[in-house]
Amino acid sequence: MEAVQTQPTPPSFETVWAILQEVGKKQEELVESQKETDRQMKETDRQLKETDRIVKENALQMKESKAEFDERLGHYINLFGDFTEYTMAPKLRDKFLEFGLDFPKANRNSSVKDNKTKKIILETDVMLENGDKAMLVEIKTQLTVERINKHIERLEKMQKHADLYGDKRTFLGAVAGVVVDDDVREYALNQGLYLIEPAGADLSITPPNGQPKEWGRQG
Repeated sequence: MEAVQTQPTPPSFETVWAILQEVGKKQEELVESQKETDRQMKETDRQLKETDRIVKENALQMKESKAEFDERLGHYINLFGDFTEYTMAPKLRDKFLEFGLDFPKANRNSSVKDNKTKKIILETDVMLENGDKAMLVEIKTQLTVERINKHIERLEKMQKHADLYGDKRTFLGAVAGVVVDDDVREYALNQGLYLIEPAGADLSITPPNGQPKEWGRQG
């Protein structure tokens, strides 16, 4: 006897309708969720743009403020340096007498020119001179190793110029600073330079460690 095959009972209208309603509800929820996501992304993008704008504005303000500060600081240092030169220069001759160095002549902002080209080959803040010796003094508000090395290069140029034109004098070097770190102080003295520092209303000169370095006929 053959088995009788029965057809599955189709879902009722109510069941299908309920499923469609549930699918529609889910779809509406997905649409709303997507809208909310889009809204949040747009808001995030707006906030990022606003943040970027604020950061750029702040960076520009900081750059302008730093440039203004650097300009004012540079102007202040220049004025202070000029004041230091005027304060120190008149006293240097008397102070170096304590070391047996007599310099009757003292010139501020001295320059040395090449005799042929007439171009300035070196400049120094103060040059103390007599017939046999000359002291080149470089004055800085803050003395650094780099500035000391540049002054040594200046003295070497002075020696070459003197050799070229038969100047038989001996050249000595001194550096002066208002702010001088301990390691910079020791470096200057080890290079054979005199170190000049303010001491209240007076000046203090420290001789080099060992013999002063001489450039020129005995250098």
